[in-house]
Amino acid sequence: MAKMRDILLIVPDGGALFEPAGIADILNQANLSAPQGTMLYKTVIASVGQSKVIRGKEDLSLLSNVCLSELDIKRRWDTVFVMNKTSDSLEFNAAADWIAQAYQYSRRTVSVCAGALILARAGLLAGRKATTHWRYFNALSELSPTTEIDRNSIFVRDGNIWTSAGASSGFDLALALVADDMGSDTARIVAKELVMYLRRPGGQAQFSRYLASQADPDTTVGRVQSWALEHLNQDLSVEALADHAAMSPRNFFRTFSRETGTTPARFIEDIRLEAARIRLEQGHESLDEIASACGLGSALTLRRIFEKQLGVSPSDYRLRFGMI
Repeated sequence: MAKMRDILLIVPDGGALFEPAGIADILNQANLSAPQGTMLYKTVIASVGQSKVIRGKEDLSLLSNVCLSELDIKRRWDTVFVMNKTSDSLEFNAAADWIAQAYQYSRRTVSVCAGALILARAGLLAGRKATTHWRYFNALSELSPTTEIDRNSIFVRDGNIWTSAGASSGFDLALALVADDMGSDTARIVAKELVMYLRRPGGQAQFSRYLASQADPDTTVGRVQSWALEHLNQDLSVEALADHAAMSPRNFFRTFSRETGTTPARFIEDIRLEAARIRLEQGHESLDEIASACGLGSALTLRRIFEKQLGVSPSDYRLRFGMI
């Protein structure tokens, strides 16, 4: 019988229910994808109130396995997730009080989106580095003044506490946990099965790419890709990338194409587009500033690539998806 890692998902009322449902699906897919003999996940969803029915947004509901108050606070969980901020102060404080006591008995504690506020209320983020959804940076700072807030990363690991940014970033974090527990090959299979986007290693700002276009980060091509993500405003021609890889341009082109399924030029265009997209969503820089920072030269080039790849102009994209 396979050994199990007990995973607890604490879900207060009032949040986005796709968070716990998606993370549970990722962990289940990891079980299906893991090599024989790997320790598997057993997931339990807990409501915070006295009912097993978790009420989300838009009158949607999720039936939990158990109420949080029914659980032994000294039970040794492998990983405890907490979701949502919740507008219910009783549930907010109940979740924080429970986690403050149960923390010492768990191997890992994880927050998704505004769940970091519950960890902060529990006192677990004091003196630590953490992140949350951008809307809650100020609230997190007020709850835990000594927390170093990372305003750029999709998720942050500080010891045995992991925190994620917006809701979907919890999926990136869950994939990272799978990679940490079961290896990068299993995480790669899970992402491919669920048609998920990739993140770059290390929990830095997300530059979404389909799985097939990212090489193993431990290979030469993978290391060049990571380097390129950190130097978007520099010369990223095939010659420059090949020089960084200590390979001839022809050999690098062949190796890159074989390992990623795309060309170096297409990869660079895609990650620059993705970086520009994120800047448009999360900031107020001018189009010329964004184009320069992402290595696209000018607003004209930025506009051309956006219209070609996404079918909208950068300005229209910002109006639809930018910060309010």
